[in-house]
Amino acid sequence: MRPRWAPPSLRPRLLLLLLLAGAAHTVGALSQTCDVIRLLRQQKDQCLQELSEENTGDPGLQQPAPGCQRVWENLSCWPSSALGQTVEVECPQFFRILTGRNGSMFRNCTEGGWSETFPRADLACGVNGTNFTNEADQRRHKYLLKLKIMYTVGYSSSLLMLLVALSILCALRRLHCTRNYIHMHLFVSFILRAISNFIKDAVLFTADVDDYCDTHRVGCKLLMVFFQYCTVSNYAWLLVEGLYLHTLLVISFFAEKKCLQRYIALGWGSPAICVASWAITRHFMEDDGCWDINANGSVWWVIRGPVILSILINFILFINILRILMKKLRTQETRGNEAKHYKHLAKSTLLLIPLFGIHYIVFAFSPDDAMEIQLFFELALGSYQGLVVAVLYCFLNGEVQLEIQKKWRQWHLHELPLHPMALTSSFSNGTSSLTHGTTASPTELSQGTCRASVI
Repeated sequence: MRPRWAPPSLRPRLLLLLLLAGAAHTVGALSQTCDVIRLLRQQKDQCLQELSEENTGDPGLQQPAPGCQRVWENLSCWPSSALGQTVEVECPQFFRILTGRNGSMFRNCTEGGWSETFPRADLACGVNGTNFTNEADQRRHKYLLKLKIMYTVGYSSSLLMLLVALSILCALRRLHCTRNYIHMHLFVSFILRAISNFIKDAVLFTADVDDYCDTHRVGCKLLMVFFQYCTVSNYAWLLVEGLYLHTLLVISFFAEKKCLQRYIALGWGSPAICVASWAITRHFMEDDGCWDINANGSVWWVIRGPVILSILINFILFINILRILMKKLRTQETRGNEAKHYKHLAKSTLLLIPLFGIHYIVFAFSPDDAMEIQLFFELALGSYQGLVVAVLYCFLNGEVQLEIQKKWRQWHLHELPLHPMALTSSFSNGTSSLTHGTTASPTELSQGTCRASVI
């Protein structure tokens, strides 16, 4: 009972809507796409209902003489007609919405059935090539397809690197401490964000245009709730990273285990409350479509507000961190290795400021004219955030590299014939704590390793 045809002009618009869902952008009003699809459904259902009433002999309808039967074709309902009659119908309302022009189409009822429509629908209704596929639409469509490829590659590479980095941090037990636990939670949030994006694309992009506009798909709405939760929790863990780094520099001694529990509650619990509030508000105030298009700005701010607030707090924390580091660098007591350490922290913090989503605030109030630029930053570049985080927090981390080297030497020594003298000399550089003669406990070793670096 649904029209299965979608004109070419609807496809770029639908693609833009789906990409906007990934960019978390607020659209001023629902696109004409779903309005057209709903209109076509209603008109086709009405036409087929009238045909059914004619076939059952409804006394309220005047039965036509034998000839051509009512039919739904060419997006129009052609009424029953007697032989030899020429039937005129107006251009489909769908065309009038797109072109703003009126027109009529004709068909003859012959002994062989309905004749071909004349003039053609595109000529009669003013739907020429420039209406459906003008250069601007073609350019935008190509741009959106390239953008989709870019962020698919970005999320794929980020997902792969994050899985490797998470496996490394989980496997190296000497690196298990509060700071690296936070890093692991951040990796998981990026992994969930990438997976949810792939699932969303698989459901929305593979659906037909009219299926996309279906307002009764509970599973699709639950998918969008999961997608929003993964996105908000990712920003929450970015905030946790900033809070922990700031706490390390400001407070000399604090209970890290208790703080970790609070960070977990903030990172996973607060997004659940936020997204649940959005879902309830959306259900009662804007229960349209698959919940991927945000027409009601007040409803969308239930999610957008906390995200922007977390980014603002992070930005303030990083500015204060830079202020503290620069102050320490200017003091005469800070020299040698300690000064190099603070310079490293300052450079890392400068990198974290744009990495942790400050661009989201820049485009939060951007005009529609900046749509393509916003999509590029939020989707294309944003998809590589996880990759950069994995490289910064794991692969370029000095203590991780040192532990991997130790594991490699240890495995290599087990593979080679063991000689007491060689074994003793190989561990004379301070790595003997891994094997015989260890006097420190594993907990002390882990804490000592984790204190070697802040980032």
